[in-house]
Amino acid sequence: MKTTGVVRKLDELGRITLPIELRRSLDLDVKDGLEITVQDDCIILRKAESADIFTGSTEDLVEYQGKKVSKESILELAKLAGLNVSAT
Repeated sequence: MKTTGVVRKLDELGRITLPIELRRSLDLDVKDGLEITVQDDCIILRKAESADIFTGSTEDLVEYQGKKVSKESILELAKLAGLNVSAT
């Protein structure tokens, strides 16, 4: 892990501002999701990837009512519902 040398203070709501250079280098844009994890005494921020809500897969995603679902999961759900659907 490398340090940037940048120090930011938390505001009264616990927020920090990421420097523009960091946002650009990590291709972060307004409204992008960040995954927050903790390892030992470190807070790790990672750009969140869109993933299937059932399997976590990031391939062949379709958005349905604001959620991401893979085509594979859709086919499996259709079979579970007794529908005869073929992949195209």
